[in-house]
Amino acid sequence: MKSLIGLATILIHRVSSLAQSPPYLYKSTSRVVGRVTAGPIEISELGCGTWSWGNRLLFNYSPDQDEQIYEAYRVIRDAGVTVFDTADSYGTLDLNGRAEILLGKFERRYLGEQSMSLSKAGGNDMGALFQKLLYSTPQNNSLQYSQQVATKLAPYPWRVTKQSLVSATKASLKRLDQKKVAIAQLHWSTANYQPIQEKALWEGIADVYDAGLCEAVGVSNYGPKQLSKFATRMQERQVPLATAQVQYSLMTYKDALSRDMVDSCNDVGCRLISYSPLCLGLLTGKYSVTKNILPPVGNPRRQLFRELLPGAQPLIQLLEAVAKDTGKTQSQVAINWALCKGGVPIPGARTPEQARENVGAVGWRLSNAAIDELDKAALSISKPMIQNIFQTK
Repeated sequence: MKSLIGLATILIHRVSSLAQSPPYLYKSTSRVVGRVTAGPIEISELGCGTWSWGNRLLFNYSPDQDEQIYEAYRVIRDAGVTVFDTADSYGTLDLNGRAEILLGKFERRYLGEQSMSLSKAGGNDMGALFQKLLYSTPQNNSLQYSQQVATKLAPYPWRVTKQSLVSATKASLKRLDQKKVAIAQLHWSTANYQPIQEKALWEGIADVYDAGLCEAVGVSNYGPKQLSKFATRMQERQVPLATAQVQYSLMTYKDALSRDMVDSCNDVGCRLISYSPLCLGLLTGKYSVTKNILPPVGNPRRQLFRELLPGAQPLIQLLEAVAKDTGKTQSQVAINWALCKGGVPIPGARTPEQARENVGAVGWRLSNAAIDELDKAALSISKPMIQNIFQTK
């Protein structure tokens, strides 16, 4: 019994790192991904984006990569990541909805492996006890660290009624093989081109919550003004707003819209989700125009990087310098910068190596001096990353 109590103590408490920090680094507090509030719910401080799971065009996805993606998923889940951003439109052509399908399959497999591993460690009874120790919360005895799917529902032209959003959510849940998602999100706003449809979408996403199909709602590609309007309507409907996501990275920081979003989210009581924190891979340090190290021919990112990289060289060089000083990688510095800004970054991962790289961005914090220097470099780039075409003000 004493050994069981001791093991439980180890599982519950985190061990702080006492190692001396490099110049640009505060002391590490934990190697486990922490938790933050998002409106009325709690999510992991780092998430995982699944845009590349099924995307042939930008990420050269093939179904034979699924086993490798699952290995990445296991690394991410073991580290404490729970929130997975996805969409009902993710997946190219015949692979539409692929990301949601994989998320459902992966979580069922992951939980099965965890249960089997715990059972083998101490028999069925002990395995069940460890499940409770690892996952249950005293408040509701639910799985605190279970997968939290945040799926985005596309405002397709034919989705013009409230019921269409409810039906879309039910279709997503069928692909996930789940009863409820953590966050049902509007993928983008139609205010710039079809404002009448926008009203129906807002009422529809509220109906999704009222139907018990999600724990909270969120939006994507909404700017401060549109977010405020949406938040007001959700408050009138008594629907909890958890998140608002925009493209947020060192390559978009020059845009005032990105800089204003943290305060805008705080004003309405939701959490900023920082998507594409590595700018489609540009901030990893892997690519170079002069050395002709670019995405494959035919990949749209190739030409995009040709245009962006020359003007971003001072930023790239600073990232490299900070990475050396902190003992981290350029990717980890870029993701940690987004964390320090108050958002929840959702970098993608399709290999165990990428997953470990992303997880290595948490448990430490850039110094204020490093953040200031990175801010200055981000504001000085000659050509920032373009915003999403559906992004509103």
